[in-house]
Amino acid sequence: MLPGFTLKQLQEKMGYTFKDVTLLEKALTHSSYANERKINKIDNYERLEFLGDAVLELVTSEFLYHENPEMPEGQLTKLRASYVCEPSLALCAKSLDLGSYLFLGRGEASTGGRGRSSILCDVMEAIIGAVFLDAGIDVAKEYIHRIILNDLEDKALFYDAKTILQEKIQKLGRQLSYKVVKEEGPEHEKVYFVEAYMDEELIGTGNGQNKKSAEQDAAYQALKTKFANE
Repeated sequence: MLPGFTLKQLQEKMGYTFKDVTLLEKALTHSSYANERKINKIDNYERLEFLGDAVLELVTSEFLYHENPEMPEGQLTKLRASYVCEPSLALCAKSLDLGSYLFLGRGEASTGGRGRSSILCDVMEAIIGAVFLDAGIDVAKEYIHRIILNDLEDKALFYDAKTILQEKIQKLGRQLSYKVVKEEGPEHEKVYFVEAYMDEELIGTGNGQNKKSAEQDAAYQALKTKFANE
């Protein structure tokens, strides 16, 4: 485990204590770490991610079904997709500082793996799978509601951040622009780092697996800081 960070600390942040803490360890173990240490391939998070994805979709579907009794199937599907998409789950992971607790290989860690949205999303799903195996569907459901299906107003802000920021800046008669300042990682898992500017003023920074998601993150950060009191 990384110096200064313990599984106990993470469980306190999660608000859940595992009966079988090895499930949490597995949920935090990336394949690069397992490969470097020649650990059995099933001892990384991929199988738990598969399970957690299914549990998350079921719980989210039930939540949306009851919360939106008049909403047709097509809209429910789109809404569910926005709540369980990679940027949304990565945002939830960042709220737990999950990247600090990951078991990553040296190469993956050196290329920004701890902040990579695709990894954080996968680990969030793996943890859901681990909670499900450790305590069953009711506890997993409570965890999903508390960690993922909470503060939906703020999540809605995140989904629409670029559009909302553009409208606010236009009303001020200013110009919004984005600048890619850095790229990290291998071609198939590249992370883009973006800055958002209002005219020449830096108002937000973000990162993502592509330029669009990095701009979305930067726009969200700008709304949370520059326009926080509006």
